[in-house]
Amino acid sequence: MTTAATQPARPGKAVRTPKLRADATRNRERIVLAARDAFVELGPDVPLDEVAKRAGVGNATLYRNFPDRTALIREVALLVKNRILALAETAAAEADTAGASPFDALQRFAHATVEEKLGALCPLFTDRVDPFDPELAETRERLTAAVGGLLARTREAGELRPDVDHGDLFIAISQLTRPLPGTSCRLLDDFVHRHLQLFLDGLRAPARSVLPGRAATFQDFQAHH
Repeated sequence: MTTAATQPARPGKAVRTPKLRADATRNRERIVLAARDAFVELGPDVPLDEVAKRAGVGNATLYRNFPDRTALIREVALLVKNRILALAETAAAEADTAGASPFDALQRFAHATVEEKLGALCPLFTDRVDPFDPELAETRERLTAAVGGLLARTREAGELRPDVDHGDLFIAISQLTRPLPGTSCRLLDDFVHRHLQLFLDGLRAPARSVLPGRAATFQDFQAHH
């Protein structure tokens, strides 16, 4: 059983998720979802036996799908980023609907995104996922475009203060979903949406204060995560 990180694949090496029959696909999805929750709760070195147990599959099934921990972490990263991308694209479409409030769409996106526990997973993705992975890079580009369009539409509607950018939103989401030392994850879950709403209210136009420094971009966020 692999318990430590291996070196990431060389830059640009493509790794694609294989096509599987329906039952095998369900097993794979259960494993990835169980791994995501286990990594959040128990950290990156959680025994893979525990992941298999949570997924309701045998160890052989887990290793048939993911030969090592690095492959499993990579698939969790892809899952989380694709789920956030789907939320962003849905919100962007809602913001473009006639008569809709783009800020309401932005709020729904932010509250749904915190459920993905991005902050708890960021250190894992940073340290153990190949930053040059083509599939992950493509997802990041699409996510940047979708969130950028959502913010632009909200700003054009006069509902978003002009001095914020993508990175400000994702840094807040990351910080709110990163467990604090000595604090249980359950306690964090009890308050995360409350504190996120406080942050979102601060994004509304007109702005009530002048922010120090400059707006954070997606590039800033990715450089540190």
